[in-house]
Amino acid sequence: MGHQQLLLLTLGVIIVSIASAVGMTMFVDNAVQLNRDAVSNDLVYFATRAMQHYRKPQIFGGGGHSFAALTMRHLVNKVDASGVTRNMNGAYQIVSVPSGNDPLVIKGTGNEVGRDGSSKIVLFMNVWPDSVHIDATHAGSN
Repeated sequence: MGHQQLLLLTLGVIIVSIASAVGMTMFVDNAVQLNRDAVSNDLVYFATRAMQHYRKPQIFGGGGHSFAALTMRHLVNKVDASGVTRNMNGAYQIVSVPSGNDPLVIKGTGNEVGRDGSSKIVLFMNVWPDSVHIDATHAGSN
């Protein structure tokens, strides 16, 4: 082979390697984003159930305008001994029950591992009687 052919062959291998690396990175990033969206959707579902519990009278098994006695068992059927529920998207738990004007905080930890190989998505849903806010930090303020 001539020098020009070897140069073209080497250039072709380099381009294919770069394209493969970019494709794999995009695949992992897409999987992480899909998991983030799924965890967000699950947290919205749990927040909706919590708001229903808040509004339901105590005589019917609700909170009677309070989040005070709310547990994950009020929101879903499958809950382990530590109060965590899991599905194919992640694990969810109530991390703080409000007192005063503080929100109910539900934590969602995704199953998908990011590019760094160690971190998972962690989102917090702050739930008030009339609104919700989702964040990646445990803020607790509206």
